[in-house]
Amino acid sequence: MRPSPPFGPGSVSIRLYPHNELPAAAIVDELCVQAGLALDDGFDGVMTSEHHGGFAGYMAQPLQMASFVLEERATGWAAAAPLLLPLRSTALVAEEVAWLQARHRGRVGLGVAAGALPLDFAAAGVDRAEAVDRFKAELPRLVAMLRGEDLGELGGDPALRACREAPVPVLSAAVSVAAAVRAARCGAGILMEGMSAPELLARLTRAYDEAGGTGAKVLIRRVWLGRVISDLVESQRAVYESYAAPATSFGEDQTIACDDPEEMAERLAATVREVGADALNLRVQLPGMAPEQVREQIALIGSTVVPALRKAWLASGRGAP
Repeated sequence: MRPSPPFGPGSVSIRLYPHNELPAAAIVDELCVQAGLALDDGFDGVMTSEHHGGFAGYMAQPLQMASFVLEERATGWAAAAPLLLPLRSTALVAEEVAWLQARHRGRVGLGVAAGALPLDFAAAGVDRAEAVDRFKAELPRLVAMLRGEDLGELGGDPALRACREAPVPVLSAAVSVAAAVRAARCGAGILMEGMSAPELLARLTRAYDEAGGTGAKVLIRRVWLGRVISDLVESQRAVYESYAAPATSFGEDQTIACDDPEEMAERLAATVREVGADALNLRVQLPGMAPEQVREQIALIGSTVVPALRKAWLASGRGAP
């Protein structure tokens, strides 16, 4: 089987979160260990995502974390997904990603979002009220630049020019039909959050396809082999709901937890079909879990669930050979 490109059809990646109870150096070391386990035990790639101030176990600099993983591992891909685009200059983001691609050709992806947490905007000195409009304006520019197009004053940058031959795939976080259509029209894929029910997310993928989208449709899902710690799940849901839009309703918990790897693979494959996704990003970590618990889940799921899931996708014609 050929290595999957970032967000490739049939790819299964892991979403990693820092253990903020550890010292800073130990946090980085632990994430690199977990990434290594994942890439050695069946996962195609790893993603990290952004919040600031040590919030809920997220990374302040997910792109930097992706670079750490890529330097330590000879195979597999890594992506900051999502990175909060309105907090930064779009041109500088494109430069950083393009130069990471120059070092690790074909192993770099990027996901972006508008952001919503007040702390993030306060830390960056950016007006949160402008975030959505800025994101809408800058997403097409970012996608074009990471294809080596519309470089303007940066037309002399060798890494950006190299993206003409090796584009960096970009995902846009999508929680609405409008967001899915926007991503389709500018050539981005979509990254769907892990708490919404499949029937709601299926509306996004249909809208994306109908708008001519050709990128990846990546679904996030929390999974656990064995009995999941429900108190921690509810605690994490409360964190998300604390800064979600007022009209947002996540509904019932979507965690897929069971004892049998084959059953988990079947349930994940069924969810992918129902949503209309073509790639999965799995999460096992919750705040309060010990690193050893997370490592064990990564190794078990990577070695048992991922191969069974990939076999099911190939049999259905959805996976990549």
